[in-house]
Amino acid sequence: MTAPLHGMRVIESSAFVAAPLAGMTLAQMGAEVIRVDRLQGGLDAARWPVTDSGASLFWAGMNKGKRSVAIDLSAPEGVELMAALITAPGPGAGLFLTNLRGKGPLDYPALSARRADLIMVSVIGTRRGEPAVDYTINPGLGFPLATGPAGMTEPVGHVLPAWDCITGQMLVGTILAAERHRLRTGEGQLAELALKDVAAAMLGHLGIIGEVTVNGVDRPRHGNALYGAYGQDFLCADGQRIMVVGLTDRQWRGLVKVTGIGPALEAEGLELRGEGDRWHARDRITAHLAPWFAARTGAEVARLFDAAGLTWGPYRSFAGAVAEDPDLSEENPMFARVEQPGIGPYLMPGSPVAWSGFARRPPAPAPRLGQDSEAVLAEVLGLGSGQIGALIDRGIVAQA
Repeated sequence: MTAPLHGMRVIESSAFVAAPLAGMTLAQMGAEVIRVDRLQGGLDAARWPVTDSGASLFWAGMNKGKRSVAIDLSAPEGVELMAALITAPGPGAGLFLTNLRGKGPLDYPALSARRADLIMVSVIGTRRGEPAVDYTINPGLGFPLATGPAGMTEPVGHVLPAWDCITGQMLVGTILAAERHRLRTGEGQLAELALKDVAAAMLGHLGIIGEVTVNGVDRPRHGNALYGAYGQDFLCADGQRIMVVGLTDRQWRGLVKVTGIGPALEAEGLELRGEGDRWHARDRITAHLAPWFAARTGAEVARLFDAAGLTWGPYRSFAGAVAEDPDLSEENPMFARVEQPGIGPYLMPGSPVAWSGFARRPPAPAPRLGQDSEAVLAEVLGLGSGQIGALIDRGIVAQA
């Protein structure tokens, strides 16, 4: 089955979220992604969530569709194998993705000396090279102090590693841009992306830095209200909580029409034409809407809102979402039940992209550690079975 990135080969040395997510995304678009790990597995090999037997569901999720090679990277011979894989010839090869900065033979100067057109894309913590992760960067940029109920003083951390997720997708774009440049010029290069810079850039892109420096506003907590427009959560008669958004004029007019609060708002003489107007009047709007929701079940609200094409969504737990949302089931062509070695069959997502020129590729399982060691060494480096067998016997390479 052909795919957009068929013919591209990426060597990945990574752990945790951003870089593995980038490699998985490339693999789901058809690239051959070869993950190289230590003999005992990567730093994230046992990361939670795990099964009762200790198999990492996180690792399986982040490495779908890749190939796995296990090498003793503490041995000079193992380091040489790694360097040879990274710099192996081929027009679609010479692409190295990592967040584990190598030294000596595995740093960029040494690798590019072996292959001049090498593209190395590296994730670092801060632009100065200091260690940092999503959960240390986010507190320092202000989001935990702007999240949560109004008046709350304690910080609220976010369970979603947003900067890791965004960085992972930016790494994909960086690799593709660097390869496009290489196709035009023949030049390789090192591209470094700092996790904190991604977060800091988004702080600017979202207008928050401008809000502080131009307006002199340090945004306080506003609970679940949609900042700058109208959006609020409501409790229905059956205990179901939903979020409704009136961001655009069409969304707002539809919400007013379905709930019938127009006359009451007019009686108050409120100016509600713009998003900002509705934001400033949010408490008075909510006071009119809350009784409407409290008198109806979640199912009744869903039926009315869906019929009117309104923008809303229910609050669910993770388990509730998996049990109730058809978009998290095989009804969605992105998903399929996949047999994952060491875990068993369960629902896995493929690529969210639906291409007009390519058939949708079903999700593939993550490999077992070292599953492809023999095949990769033979195919990429041209080693014979005797050479590979000797490497395995000496403990330089492991084959699952």
